[in-house]
Amino acid sequence: MIRILLFLAALAALALGFSWIADQPGGLALTVAGYRYETSLVAALGFGLLALVAAMLTWSLARFVFRIPTLMSFASRMRRRNKGFAALTRGMMAAGAGDMKAAAKASREAERLIGEEPLTLLLAAQSAQLSGDRARATRLFQRMIEQSKGAESAAMRLLGLRGLHVEALRRGDDEAAYEYARLAHESAPAAWAGQAMLERCDMADDWAGALAVVETNAARKTIDAATARRQRAVLKTAIALRLQDRDLVEALALAREAIRLAPGLVPANALAGQLLSRKGDLRRASKLLERAWRAGPHPDLARAYIDVRQGDSASDWLARAKVLARLAPGESESALVLARAALEARDFKLARQAMSDVFNNGRRPTARMCLTMADIEETEHGPSGRMREWLARAARAARDPVWIADGIVSDEWLPASPLNGRLDAFKWEVPVERIGHRQDEAAPPIFSPIEPELAPAAGPVPLELEPLELAPPEVVVIAQETPPAAEEPAQAPELAQKLAPEIAIEEKPAAEQAPVIAAGLTNAPAPGSEPAPARLVSLKSLPKGLVTAPDDPGPDAPDPLAPPQTPPPPRR
Repeated sequence: MIRILLFLAALAALALGFSWIADQPGGLALTVAGYRYETSLVAALGFGLLALVAAMLTWSLARFVFRIPTLMSFASRMRRRNKGFAALTRGMMAAGAGDMKAAAKASREAERLIGEEPLTLLLAAQSAQLSGDRARATRLFQRMIEQSKGAESAAMRLLGLRGLHVEALRRGDDEAAYEYARLAHESAPAAWAGQAMLERCDMADDWAGALAVVETNAARKTIDAATARRQRAVLKTAIALRLQDRDLVEALALAREAIRLAPGLVPANALAGQLLSRKGDLRRASKLLERAWRAGPHPDLARAYIDVRQGDSASDWLARAKVLARLAPGESESALVLARAALEARDFKLARQAMSDVFNNGRRPTARMCLTMADIEETEHGPSGRMREWLARAARAARDPVWIADGIVSDEWLPASPLNGRLDAFKWEVPVERIGHRQDEAAPPIFSPIEPELAPAAGPVPLELEPLELAPPEVVVIAQETPPAAEEPAQAPELAQKLAPEIAIEEKPAAEQAPVIAAGLTNAPAPGSEPAPARLVSLKSLPKGLVTAPDDPGPDAPDPLAPPQTPPPPRR
């Protein structure tokens, strides 16, 4: 709008000037070769302008005629350059798509048409990488560094150093890769160079050097502010862990600074609570750990909170576990901590109730849950079938969260991955499940319907197994050894009495038509059929596990199916 107004103002000023000149009296006289030419001032100016325009047109035409060879050469070069950039575009797309042959062909065409431009060198290096020619790719990246001159020198040098860094990593030369990253980090701000320097410091456990690299990256804006705060918190926690046994005050200050930078960093909170406890400030330690537990329950926080005061009894541990359970109700970790503390205090009812809450919250049972139940069963009743059942379920249960980074599981938190030095790599998460791994969907009851002290003194305890398809005899005889000779069916009860107590006979009338259960075997006659004679079944021929009750005390215990034995009469 302003330009239009200025143009209109210039036209108005030009019109006013011409009108003023036209209104002025006078004329212009020119004498040439005895001839006198007279005209007005306005006509003279008009003829002058026309002459100027004609001169300009004549000069332009002459200049164009003399520049025709140059223009033709320039047009040829432009067509060649356009074809080269078209080939370069095709080559970049082919390299991105992984088409090795098309990329190499386009690279040769682009280099022939354009020459050694930065992009043609890059395309040639990428095609060499696709074809596996590492030596040629390295030479091309070195040529980029050698030709890095002029205004594009910094970008081209950085590109060459990046390529050499990648090639050094691929051939396993960590020292050369670090040197290229250091040169790039010193020459220009690059995110990959800063990350490589940071990982190098992490692999060497140089946490102070890594903190300096993080500050440099943050100043150069190669990482965002949130990432910089998180990395500072992790590194300060790492330094505090190293100083906790040498300088308690400095370690505590670093841990608190880490909590300020990243309030949800569990290792910093747990370390700060432990250091405050060692310093004797139990109230602040408890408040800090309670606040962290309320934000996110974690076993490390629970361990630091339970042991906040050395020398406490199991009842004191239980009281603090109840506090954690109240701070985060409904969490599995709260119930597990309460169950463990109740187990240490021998409060088995509370431990079972806490675990019952865990299993009834709709989550799948984990290995820690099953192992906790096994410990409760073993501590309360000793080695038993239910304890072994929980141990078996723990082997098939879902996995618990662990500290894991790049497939490496650690018992404790580490600041960086030991595999590649990546900072803040360890996360508290569930490992990837194994394909085809069998897992239990539900857990057995926490409270057994038959308590051990109320169990019958004799008689078999049936297992919850599917009934076996057997013939319909009414009497099932279980014998430890197969009799040497078969008897008639009618003599089976008498033979069983002779072999007692090695043989136990269990008989049911046919009218009841009820299944006969002996050591987990179910046998029922068909409706309306006659009771079949008894038969002998050897223990060796039975499937494994069908003759052992879940709470079997062991092989040395008396057989509950055998009739009571009377002691022999004393000798006279």
